[in-house]
Amino acid sequence: MRAARSDSWTDSVAGLLYRRRDWVEPIAWFLVVRLIGILVLERFAQLRGTTLGDALSAWDGKWMLAIAQYGYDNVPFTQTDARGLHDADTAYAFFPGYPMLVGAVARLPGFGPLGAALTVNVVVGSLAAVGVARLGALCARRMSAPDAAGGWFTSNLRLPTRVAVWLDAEDGARRADAGPCDPHRAGLMLVVLFAASPMGVVLSMAYTEALFCALAAWALVGVLRRQWLLAGVCALLCGLTRPTAVVLIAVVMIWALMAALRGSRNGRARAWGAVILSPLGYLAYLAVVWVHTGSPTGWFRIQTEGWGTEIDYGRATFDFINTSLVGESQVAPMATTWILLATFALIVVAAWQRLPAPVLLYGTLVVVSIAASSGLMMSRGRLLLPAFVLLVPLAIGLARMRLSAAVALLAVAVIGSSWFGAHMLTVYPHAI
Repeated sequence: MRAARSDSWTDSVAGLLYRRRDWVEPIAWFLVVRLIGILVLERFAQLRGTTLGDALSAWDGKWMLAIAQYGYDNVPFTQTDARGLHDADTAYAFFPGYPMLVGAVARLPGFGPLGAALTVNVVVGSLAAVGVARLGALCARRMSAPDAAGGWFTSNLRLPTRVAVWLDAEDGARRADAGPCDPHRAGLMLVVLFAASPMGVVLSMAYTEALFCALAAWALVGVLRRQWLLAGVCALLCGLTRPTAVVLIAVVMIWALMAALRGSRNGRARAWGAVILSPLGYLAYLAVVWVHTGSPTGWFRIQTEGWGTEIDYGRATFDFINTSLVGESQVAPMATTWILLATFALIVVAAWQRLPAPVLLYGTLVVVSIAASSGLMMSRGRLLLPAFVLLVPLAIGLARMRLSAAVALLAVAVIGSSWFGAHMLTVYPHAI
């Protein structure tokens, strides 16, 4: 009798996992890749005389934990900006979404700030994995349609029709009913590429990237599916998480506005809701900093004075790439240079393969916003992580390969990402 009950329970669990494999599989692959990265980082930390906890809370992570624990106005003065200074405004350089979430979890019994941060990242990283898989599958369906395959100049559609289909996510999804690429597999491949990106280690750190990428992925899913309240709420929350959200907000607002102007009455109301909701989080935090500093540009001043971040139209990035290619012998600057160059190339590939317009615009604007600003060049690999959508064409290519070949290539990516992330946190001596 007990054996029969045990078998029945096992069958029920197995059936549930199978029915929810669209959640289980991406989460499992994400956690496996990140676990490999953590194990490599742990070994590096041992060899370098530090601890795993110190590595996972390094640099900006200390700021996040301090804000979570003490609040903005009571951060210890041991936390400084890039100049080594700390004043009453410095902490306001960091958006509140992630540290406030960590602070809320840290107040639960049994949690400290670091444990809360790592727990939050496991949860939101898992949500990001599901969103990334959904987004990858949606893009793969559309890009694998007969009218989309082969790039801009190889289909029989006239150019105005191709542009209209590219811009209209709903029409593109209808046209992409079947194709040579398995969308589900492409989504899983994108999850592995996302988790194994060069600076994927920050997805496991006390940093905002995991939360931001989760919200960005689900917002773009909302845009492609015309689920405007999902897109608008995610964009609002992104605006409370980090300044790069302005890119996502713009994309959601543009496509929601187009839907509001030409959709059905019910669809128009929801689209207008997304237009209104999307910028509220970002504008609200800028208003908080305005009140605190007395200046409407207070946040931008803190960033420029404390971290040297300002729009220079790509001059600092151009100089960094040229200097690194000609005279740099260290691993970190050279790798960061090639990450930048590879990302620029991915924009071209994604455009050629007709990545859905809102997704392509988001990825491109993320890259432009990073490349067109000055600041710490060695943080570029981390800051470019939200542009993971540009990896969709690679995910589709991997999905079309034999499984053994795809797994071999992904294993190389995972090993390389694990080594590079550990190197940047334990060997490279400066901020990332």
